[in-house]
Amino acid sequence: MVGNKHGERRLILLFFMPAILVWLGILIVPFFYGIFISFTQWDGLGNDFTFVGLRNYLTIFGDSKFLDSLLKTSIYAVAVVIVSNVIAIGLGLLLTSALKGKTFFRTAMFTPNIIGGLILGYLWKFIFNFGLTAFGKSGGIAWLEKSWLTSSAYAMAAMIIVASWQLSSYLMIIYVAGLANVPKELLEAAYIDGAGKWSAFKHVTLPMIRSSFTVCVFLSIVRCFMVFDVNLALTGGGPFNSTELIALKVYNTAFTSMKFGVAQAEAVVLFLIVTVISVLQTYFSMKKEVKA
Repeated sequence: MVGNKHGERRLILLFFMPAILVWLGILIVPFFYGIFISFTQWDGLGNDFTFVGLRNYLTIFGDSKFLDSLLKTSIYAVAVVIVSNVIAIGLGLLLTSALKGKTFFRTAMFTPNIIGGLILGYLWKFIFNFGLTAFGKSGGIAWLEKSWLTSSAYAMAAMIIVASWQLSSYLMIIYVAGLANVPKELLEAAYIDGAGKWSAFKHVTLPMIRSSFTVCVFLSIVRCFMVFDVNLALTGGGPFNSTELIALKVYNTAFTSMKFGVAQAEAVVLFLIVTVISVLQTYFSMKKEVKA
């Protein structure tokens, strides 16, 4: 019996080993290797690592461009999180109502999420540069005659619109699942007691989908701080670095300036920021769930 148990354990370990090796090779080893790189001066080409201690971290916190990109990312994240979640909840309510052809609309509205980030960026770049400008010129709409992507004042707004359009389609599915589990008896009881649609949504529906809201806010925060491909394809950080978000800043520091140690320090700081924000947001959201 003992021999059979050991044999079963070895067999189980054998099945788990490929997944463990992939997990170590793709996540754990690069993560700690990256932390090591952040304490060195390295150009990314040779094996000449010069240990510099905390100098890279002191450099980035003294770099106005890094702090500026961090501020822009924070503004971008706040706007996209709010807009995408509001749109997603609205779509969720629409697609869980007595709407005909709900299955078709769910599929159609989810389509933006299956478009790759680079393709999405280039697609919207064409829309902003040619589609909207042509519409603005033909309709005499002054604020659409010039591409938003060429204006420092409007380029960030364009980024927010594109990100919210794509992200809301993904969050919508989570809200639809949450709204489908709201007991109809509670809503009917609220209507019988004289509650209107907004009051029923605020006091009945919203508390019941709080767990879905927690998940959606967490996912949207992470995606906003880690956005790269759409930023690269849509604006490339321009004009005049007005839309260079933090992930693109890390990329440019590494592959344009060839300062891999500094870039890795920026990446570590970004990781810590996202981790702290996500943990705090999840903690306070779950605390509210328990109270509710």
